Amino acid sequence: MTLVERADADGVAHLVLNNPDKLNPLSGAMIAGLHAALDGIAAEASVRAVILSGAGRAFCAGHDLREMQAARQAPDGGRAAFETLFAACTAMMLRIRTLPQPVIAQVHGIATAAGCQLVASCDMAVAAEDARFGVNGVNIGLFCSTPMVALTRAIPRKAAFEMLTTGRLIAADEAVRLGLVNRVAPCAELAEATRALARAVADKLPLAQRIGKRAFHEQAEMGIEDAYAHTGAVIVANMMERDTEEGIAAFLEKRPPAWG
Repeated sequence: MTLVERADADGVAHLVLNNPDKLNPLSGAMIAGLHAALDGIAAEASVRAVILSGAGRAFCAGHDLREMQAARQAPDGGRAAFETLFAACTAMMLRIRTLPQPVIAQVHGIATAAGCQLVASCDMAVAAEDARFGVNGVNIGLFCSTPMVALTRAIPRKAAFEMLTTGRLIAADEAVRLGLVNRVAPCAELAEATRALARAVADKLPLAQRIGKRAFHEQAEMGIEDAYAHTGAVIVANMMERDTEEGIAAFLEKRPPAWG
């Protein structure tokens, strides 16, 4: 079984987490497969946007708890395996952030624990009306420490803290109010709504999107004065690109741009 399936159309790469019987858990193999797929996409100029979804009844239920429990049989009680797993998961989540192309989560069913972290790590998200989100590890005695890094950067801190400490699942309408997802679609229209958003991204100049995504995440971690200094340099560099010059000229001349 291929744990991460891929299909491309119109400049959009669609990655599908494919272990539906287990609700697409982020096992070591799933994390490695997804990271490898993202690395491949990063080098492909023809890909201008990415959709990430889950097969079957859910988006992603988090880590594979059976795999984690099995690791406890090691002489160290599983410590080395846990360190390796969480480090690999962190690296994969950060790869989404550093990927040149915008990544959109297409969420149905549940996105819990590391699955919710995956949604929060994506640049945008579209949720089905039936989607539910949670960082509910606390319900089994495991505080979702690594998922909270992405979550607290995606939604207000008090809302994140409540989710983390109570294990409460939130519905799609609350997720959109908090800013975890961009929009909610009827279940039957989820795929098309996500594709429409991806196409809107893919239709723009790829160079501008790549420059913009990197600068967006960089400035978000800076103080306001440093952020303005950084983005000032970025926008000047963007202005010096030939395709940007052509795009502005085409707008002023009321014609389609002839981008290279």
